[in-house]
Amino acid sequence: MAKERLFVEKREQGDYAVRKANSERASAVEPTQKAAIKRAKELNPKASPLVERVRTTDKGGRDKWRKP
Repeated sequence: MAKERLFVEKREQGDYAVRKANSERASAVEPTQKAAIKRAKELNPKASPLVERVRTTDKGGRDKWRKP
């Protein structure tokens, strides 16, 4: 199941990509994080997607992941 987990990450273009682990191409691209999370749940309803933290804080960078 870990292979099938989807990740939602912000792209340089400002939109959000839904991708599988270690993939080169996105499974979907959505204009908002909310829409990308919804699409990830549609693509794999059995697992919660991991979402990239898009805020920059003094305690961590953007490479942290959270469940929605």
